[in-house]
Amino acid sequence: MSADQIGFALIVLGLFLLLGKVVRVKVGWVQKLFLPSSIIGGFLILLVGPQVLGRVGGPVGENGLFTQPMLDVWTALPGLLISVVFATMFLGQDLPTPRRAGKLVGPQLALGVAMGSGQYVVGLLLAALILVPLLAAEPMVGALIEMGFEGGHGTAAGMRPVLEDLGYGEGADLAVGLATVGIVAGVVIGIALINWGVRTGRTEILKGDVQASVEEQKGLFRKDEYYPAGTMTSRPSSVEPLSLHMALVAVAILIGWLFLEALRWVESQTYSSVLINGDTPLEIFAFVPLFPLALLGGVAIQAMAAALGVDHLIDHQIMLRIQGWALDFLIVAAIGTLSLEAIGSNIGSFLLLAVAGIALNVGLFLWFAPRIIGRYWFERGIGDFGQSMGVTATGLILMRITDPDAESPAFEAFGYKQLVFEPFFGGGLVTALAVPIIALTGPWPLFSVMLVLFLVALGTGWFYFRPRADAERRELQEKGADGVDAVTT
Repeated sequence: MSADQIGFALIVLGLFLLLGKVVRVKVGWVQKLFLPSSIIGGFLILLVGPQVLGRVGGPVGENGLFTQPMLDVWTALPGLLISVVFATMFLGQDLPTPRRAGKLVGPQLALGVAMGSGQYVVGLLLAALILVPLLAAEPMVGALIEMGFEGGHGTAAGMRPVLEDLGYGEGADLAVGLATVGIVAGVVIGIALINWGVRTGRTEILKGDVQASVEEQKGLFRKDEYYPAGTMTSRPSSVEPLSLHMALVAVAILIGWLFLEALRWVESQTYSSVLINGDTPLEIFAFVPLFPLALLGGVAIQAMAAALGVDHLIDHQIMLRIQGWALDFLIVAAIGTLSLEAIGSNIGSFLLLAVAGIALNVGLFLWFAPRIIGRYWFERGIGDFGQSMGVTATGLILMRITDPDAESPAFEAFGYKQLVFEPFFGGGLVTALAVPIIALTGPWPLFSVMLVLFLVALGTGWFYFRPRADAERRELQEKGADGVDAVTT
């Protein structure tokens, strides 16, 4: 494949991302769903590509409007861009101590861990009892709820090479499909929950019908709105600030690669000689992708910059812009190359996983969140619900609707919780290790670990954080505070 073919494939990808934005601005029902332009652009590629138009036949050919080199580039792109997404997560952010983070967001972390581990518990239980024995699915199907819902499109697409190496390539298509279901259901169900919360007095800030402005629905800013995209931390005569930040991202990924290669070397020199079932080497890190280690590379750079007193040169807003660019192109490419045939041939497993994942997240939000989070439980819990259904952006959208002026501690608590949560779930080390562990040992060992973690999260919330939340409610009621939900006390 030539450099010109790769470059042209990226240009066409950008065109469809722009077309997705045009659809978001012009089509009312798409606006009401708050669908990101990247998802719309990916579906447009899917429609005019080999999965839909290519099957119609005629003069367009089996690849639809595209060439095979374009499709090859788009298929490989998510696995590369996901490392960029994860490398930027903590760059430019202050890294709090675990003690401070735990003190600020203990209940939030208990809720997040319950949702993340619970998705494994439900998925692996379905796999062991129904999907594998009755629908002839692979045991690795049990990891797809967490991979698609908690991880989102980036994680689902980034895990494709691992799933393919383990002989379960169709699992990546199912995970991307679940991520799409999750992000749409997260927004639709989330807004329905917010309206229910307003009507029943469970929200403390919103007191009327939830109405988003026309600009918010279109995803645009008004002419009189000005928000900086980032801060110049270096003089362009020396190095362009964007170039400096891109270089730091590259070094973070390189450090992550060195971490991963070191772990693989240690594995090859130690326990990889052990055989599972008599013929399968005990290899785990050989199948772990790069992106969770790229996240640790970003943490390492941020920690070194803080130690050297130069952390002010790393602007988190610019890192967010780089992350957003990578994620948008990743999602367009991942959805555009999705195999509808793989989903269709596994539709039973797909529907069961989707329904089970949605039911778990809604149930934990309505039952667990109000009992362990004191004041502003709805505003704080809705962010974790949104994240557990799709991506962090979904949670932020729902929090912004419930708390448009950031009057509650929801955003601060959610942000610190992410620092502790992201290295493990939603594309972190747990997500990366789960698939090879299931492939080697079957579903039950990982199920046992996740069940213990799930029960620990529930128990910590119930016995430690619930009394504190109840005390806070009683104190507010004694003061005659408005908007306190007495039903859950």
